[in-house]
Amino acid sequence: MNIFSYLPHTPEDVARMLGVIGVESLEDLFADIPQELRASGVPDLPPGLCETGVYREFERLRKADRTCVSFLGAGCYDHLIPSIVPFVTGRTEFATSYTPYQAEASQGMLQAIYEYQTMITLLAGLPVANASLYDGATAAAEACAMARNANKGAGVIGVSPLVHPHALAVLETFFSGSGAEIARLPESEGTTDWSGLARIEGGDLACLLVQSPNRYGIVEDLTGLAARLGRTGALLIVSANPMSLGILKSPGEWGADIAVGDGQPFGLGQNFGGPGVGYIAAARSLMRLMPGRIVGETVDSEGARAFVLTLQAREQHIRRERATSNICTNQALAALAVAAYLTVVGREGVRRIAGQNVHKAHYLAGRIAAETPARLAYERPYFNEFVLDLPCPARKAADALLGEGVLAGVPLDEFGGGDPNRMLVAVTEKRTRAEMDRYVDLIRKVIA
Repeated sequence: MNIFSYLPHTPEDVARMLGVIGVESLEDLFADIPQELRASGVPDLPPGLCETGVYREFERLRKADRTCVSFLGAGCYDHLIPSIVPFVTGRTEFATSYTPYQAEASQGMLQAIYEYQTMITLLAGLPVANASLYDGATAAAEACAMARNANKGAGVIGVSPLVHPHALAVLETFFSGSGAEIARLPESEGTTDWSGLARIEGGDLACLLVQSPNRYGIVEDLTGLAARLGRTGALLIVSANPMSLGILKSPGEWGADIAVGDGQPFGLGQNFGGPGVGYIAAARSLMRLMPGRIVGETVDSEGARAFVLTLQAREQHIRRERATSNICTNQALAALAVAAYLTVVGREGVRRIAGQNVHKAHYLAGRIAAETPARLAYERPYFNEFVLDLPCPARKAADALLGEGVLAGVPLDEFGGGDPNRMLVAVTEKRTRAEMDRYVDLIRKVIA
């Protein structure tokens, strides 16, 4: 393969660079890679096309594409997105996922992030939010790191077993080799068994991370949890689907010290799993321990409203040993989508959309339970997703409905482990009655 078809350097340029670094060929640069790990031969790629041919191929693929009706959830949901959201995020002034290093020269982006932070604090019921993190799993890990810093390196991180499996996996990786212990509480009938807290309570408990609605969509009862932890100095971290906060108690109302989650439901499509945007909000006393960046409001030399990066307590800006985190960026473009979405729908809009999620999920679950052999696995309050107990493998049912253009749900045994006959089904405001009624008809035929 002629590499010069893809690189701007001429053969003379390459020879000159090889001479400077002291090797004879490009192959010498890869001598440390075992031969069995290297690709052999030329990639089996089709011949190149002219511009018109490329457009024709894209058009062919577009016509062949089949759009499915999605009942997938498990942390990534198919919500309606107002047309203004992609319009704003697609503008060339904003079309970057990175906060500019010359930040104060980018007043538009800073104001957008400031508004995002403000709306996150209102949803979370806590006074301080940062400029966003990579995703909900990252936010959960960073929140636990905050708690350890607040408690002078306390070594135990208590975790509900019903936190999203991806967040649990990130926690295990994040704290691997740090000396911290990830202590999981037991589970009971689809909710966290708080009796297990007695086993880990004590002076070395840094925090407790819980999720509500949990990985099964069930709303956890967190009554008294903050007061109980407060007696030991451990922090309460609540992870929440932000859409649910339109009608459920906010983390702040539960007494949480830190709130985290993924803002994907607010203006971001499923897009085969990403990108998301991690939100994090905290008590004012924890502000200087927050990771990443915080945008603040001030006035310029002429007294006009202006925005600045107020806090950047990360290792790129301060001494490494004093940094709160080594996280390198935020999800600026995704956070902009969240801000645009929330600006358009408003406080009342979030409440009404969240209500539609609840009512439609309960409509579908009720019809399935009444008219098919499937049953709800847990008789617990839930938000917009629920677990079905099927008389057949969930993967078999999911594959059968996929053949009919319906993404039926997530088999639990493929989502952090679980009963292979159980499937997690999500319903959002986007689903119509006709789509839900068809789902019932299809699932009835598959499991009859």
